[in-house]
Amino acid sequence: MFGKMMNNYYYGKSGKGDFRKEDLPRNRWQLFWEMLRVRFAALCRLNLMTVVAWLPLIVLIGYCVTTLMNVLMIRSEYAAYLDTGDLGELTEQQIELLAGLDLDAWMVDMARSLLSTFCLWCIPCIAITGPVQAGMAYVTRNWSRDEHAFIWADFKDALKENWKQGLLVSAITSLVPIILYVGYQFYGQQAANSIIFMVPQMLIVVIGIVWMLGVTFMYPMMVTYKVTFPQLVRNSLIMAVGRLPQTVGIRLIMLVPTVICLAIFMFTGALLALLALGAYYILIGFALARFVYASYTNGAFDKFINSHMEGVQVNRGLASEEDLDDEEDEEENEQEQQ
Repeated sequence: MFGKMMNNYYYGKSGKGDFRKEDLPRNRWQLFWEMLRVRFAALCRLNLMTVVAWLPLIVLIGYCVTTLMNVLMIRSEYAAYLDTGDLGELTEQQIELLAGLDLDAWMVDMARSLLSTFCLWCIPCIAITGPVQAGMAYVTRNWSRDEHAFIWADFKDALKENWKQGLLVSAITSLVPIILYVGYQFYGQQAANSIIFMVPQMLIVVIGIVWMLGVTFMYPMMVTYKVTFPQLVRNSLIMAVGRLPQTVGIRLIMLVPTVICLAIFMFTGALLALLALGAYYILIGFALARFVYASYTNGAFDKFINSHMEGVQVNRGLASEEDLDDEEDEEENEQEQQ
């Protein structure tokens, strides 16, 4: 009995549609929230199944945050030592070393060293996630438009079919942090002598931001259309720029949990905030992001691509004109009977 109840919860009742005609979503906002409600448990399972690909990046971020916390703690304890003479957790050797340093310059050097280490290690940590993201993009694309997808089987098939393009996208994405860091630092130093170098400095930042916005479309596009890699990149970047406010808004919305947890940690020092952030990404964060991006890109593809292709169905998961006409006829019949 319990097994039957669980099957009904996950898969629905046999022979019964998910919606009656009058309950079909009328717009994408309704469709998103209904599919999120229906697929929430499945998104958690998808995230737990694929989070192994993100563990190196999670560990890298944890290491950098921990190192930064230690540096700030040492700086704070040394300031307290100068005021009170209490060593705290500092040793005499550390006191002697810090006394011979320019603390402000030391903090800047440590921050730069930590940032460069983070950018370099981002290359392998992000590069390995591309094929997994392609598989997730296919599954969440189907779920977001109320179509069926097996978590493991469809994920595996999409990964096999799109792993090359997925790996190319993630490999380029993994280079963005180090290119931004090196380019911004180099042209920033040159700009101290000539203001003209501020142009390439800002250009590098803009290119990095546009690429990250384009990635929003790249994975859903590669699992939806048969395109070459140059076509994939070009079309995704064009759509990202063409829908710039919406794309920026979607990306910023997905950063809300991170911003909240980091703000709590910075103002209160509560490690629980960082643990909560880690738990969020381990349990559902990556799958939820892919689901949100799939819901958003489905609408963009229907508007700019599918509507201009003969025979391609648009507005999947939404009530069709026939459904709405049938509903109006039923309402008129009920009114006549009354």
